[in-house]
Amino acid sequence: MSSNSFGKLLSVTTFGESHGPAIGCVVDGCPPGLALAPEDFRNDLERRATGRSRHTSQRRETDEVEILSGVYEGLTTGTPIALLIRNTDQRSKDYADIAERFRPGHADYSYWHKYGLRDPRGGGRSSARETTMRVAAGVIAKRWLQQRHGVRVRGWLAQLGPLTPAAFDWDAVEQNPFFWPDAAMVAELESWMDKLRKSGDSVGARVNVLAENVPPGWGEPIYGKLDGELAAALMSINAVKGVEIGDGFAAVSQRGSEHRDEITPQGFLSNHAGGVLGGISTGQDVLASIALKPTSSILIPGRSVNVRGEPVDVVTKGRHDPCVGIRATPIAEAMVALVLMDQALRHRAQCGDVAAVTPRIPAKP
Repeated sequence: MSSNSFGKLLSVTTFGESHGPAIGCVVDGCPPGLALAPEDFRNDLERRATGRSRHTSQRRETDEVEILSGVYEGLTTGTPIALLIRNTDQRSKDYADIAERFRPGHADYSYWHKYGLRDPRGGGRSSARETTMRVAAGVIAKRWLQQRHGVRVRGWLAQLGPLTPAAFDWDAVEQNPFFWPDAAMVAELESWMDKLRKSGDSVGARVNVLAENVPPGWGEPIYGKLDGELAAALMSINAVKGVEIGDGFAAVSQRGSEHRDEITPQGFLSNHAGGVLGGISTGQDVLASIALKPTSSILIPGRSVNVRGEPVDVVTKGRHDPCVGIRATPIAEAMVALVLMDQALRHRAQCGDVAAVTPRIPAKP
């Protein structure tokens, strides 16, 4: 298989390239009866879109969703939902100078060896443009999870280069283009990013995603672990080089007496495990974090080779993000939501006849 699909009972297949005529996806396995219309996709697609501020790529796509199948009279039918977004702002000429050069830090060289050819226009299939359809599919999952189980999935930018929030306020996250939870720091971020952009360089970022009200019991004990599938889904996002569940690598320096999430009849006393034990949800909030590398599309010359193996310098011109993590929050949210919906459907299929289990420990005291 060429691995353009993921999920079991809820499966998502994406298609299209950065500078092709359109991108799209097929969402198969969504239960019938979910209200869905093209305008329902607008908010999350605008959150992911480029051109929202001077700190992201200035490519400006309309990102209007066409629902081709799977919806009748405003409700999902249970059949495959096909979504299409037409590309309207491609500038393929920006890549003419590097068509025969491998950009260091990009997928050019690895794609060349896998397929024997590559689409140099914006990276083709390796472009973050593909994540637009993940966000669109995630809209469906978010809506179903909220309506069926009361699960809410939302994220924030937890680190931008060396900067971390000094305070946390959910209301602030959607009020600035960084998805930053500390409104008082936004001006500092603006200034820091302006200096970075003028230098021609880029920087990495960390994004956290929290899923609230996840019931206990979702996930499989071995090969379908909830945290394992979350890690795989999040690692599949462009530029992600690290995934943590709960405390993640911080657990290395913790003692067992500190890390274990003690339980009382009134609730769990901590959530170092990120809401997953033995691959199965505990009923606590599920927390996942991703580390995104700095983009390699920068104005500073870098050494590489061309398709003939000759040494060359590469300077990437055009419209690029000085920090891809700035608009990664809705993408990470979408992947978490899609995994959770798939796991919820799988749990229902196998264990739908299991009676209510007691005790049910509150997520917090």
